[in-house]
Amino acid sequence: MTKDEIKTVDNAEPADTYTETEQDSRNRATDILTLRRTAAEARRHNVVVRVISVLLVVLIALVAIAYAVSYFYDRFGSFTVTVNKYDMVNQGLTLSETPEYEKSIATLNADIVYDMTNISGEDLPLNIDKINGTHNGDNYIAYTFYLINSGNDTVAYSGEMTMENITNGVDEAVRIAVYENGEKTVYGKTKSDGTGKESDCDKEFQSSTVVMSTKNDKFSLGAKDKYTVVIWLEGNDPDCLDNIIGGTMKLSMKFKIIENT
Repeated sequence: MTKDEIKTVDNAEPADTYTETEQDSRNRATDILTLRRTAAEARRHNVVVRVISVLLVVLIALVAIAYAVSYFYDRFGSFTVTVNKYDMVNQGLTLSETPEYEKSIATLNADIVYDMTNISGEDLPLNIDKINGTHNGDNYIAYTFYLINSGNDTVAYSGEMTMENITNGVDEAVRIAVYENGEKTVYGKTKSDGTGKESDCDKEFQSSTVVMSTKNDKFSLGAKDKYTVVIWLEGNDPDCLDNIIGGTMKLSMKFKIIENT
């Protein structure tokens, strides 16, 4: 081999140099795409984490509110009046706090009294059933509402008042007066010795969970039955003792149509 031939061979570039450079370029492009995809995925992940965090905070807040409402009513009691929603929609049986009503209502909630102490039923206002809606005193709950037939037919309805979540035996001394269209009836628990109603009561509770029941067989179109419910702790009851302090109970009154006439 001549000297010139040797020089030519020495200066020649390796045959695979171009191929390696192209491969490196492809690798770099792949790496860049991978980095971009990874960054986009990271951003999406961060967004998802933020959304989930916000939803968790909202959920916790809703649970806390629900718990607070539940605790509130369990602690201080409540009184709710309802009509069967089917009867409201299909038969026009509705509730109102006034004789004039603007829309059909299936549920009414009376305001409550904090830390109610015992009084005598004789001290209740004489006109206590003349005021609409909530009109509580310092130591009694008073609520007036109307059951209205806004439908097209004469119907018969029944109503029942029940009590639940009773604590500290507060039902031993509680009194519940129900005025039906001005006619007053006072209900109380049977005497502890089982000998009948207390002297200040007109009737005993029907059972350990049912206060009273009522019925109207001829509730005509446009008719309005007025109810006033008054609740207090009777201080003259022998069972009105210190052990009932802090006691609570829930009352509800439910109405439903029993037949069309």
